[in-house]
Amino acid sequence: MHPVEISNSIKEKCPSLHIGMITYNDIVVSELPQMLKGRFQLFYEEIMLGLEEKGVTDIDGVAEWRSTFKTLGTDPSRYRPSHEALFRRLKKGQRLPYIHSAADINNFFSLKFEIPLGIYDLNRINGDVILTIGNENDQYEGINGRMMSMKDKLLTADDHGAFGSPIVDSKKTMVTNQTTNALQIVYFRPSTADEEKTAIINEITAMFTHIHGGEASCRIIN
Repeated sequence: MHPVEISNSIKEKCPSLHIGMITYNDIVVSELPQMLKGRFQLFYEEIMLGLEEKGVTDIDGVAEWRSTFKTLGTDPSRYRPSHEALFRRLKKGQRLPYIHSAADINNFFSLKFEIPLGIYDLNRINGDVILTIGNENDQYEGINGRMMSMKDKLLTADDHGAFGSPIVDSKKTMVTNQTTNALQIVYFRPSTADEEKTAIINEITAMFTHIHGGEASCRIIN
């Protein structure tokens, strides 16, 4: 298991920001089972109906993470939390694309719990992992194909530099159908109670291992 810690810079600005870390070994990533596609689609359609009567920023988890970004020095109107981007897509009446089982489950739980999630190929992570605020040297090519400057943004980094964030993750560590070991980061809302964090991380772990097989270990990083 790669050691993971939260930097002092984050602890000073937002001491209640905690993350969940789930490590998966010997998994098989493939197409999402049809049964889950149907379940997820019904859930997404329910969200679409709810968003006909309210704005995306009225969603509690979106509002709280936008506030957290501001506290950490990031403008949430320019750089949106990843779960907000998903909600905005549904607000427009657009379907979420199915990518592969790992990414699809990430999107589902991101919308269910109204939080960002990251999933990374563990074999492409080098050394310790730290959650910190980026500087002018932190950048990477995002999974959207764009070069991302991570200055003043919340990010995860290993010994080779930044590789992920609750905005967009990097191509360098993205999960593919060839991934056999993965690291999942759960970005809890700062207001989340300890017992709820445990319930969230356990639910995510249970579904992920049910679909992908393998073994998992999880913990909450304070």
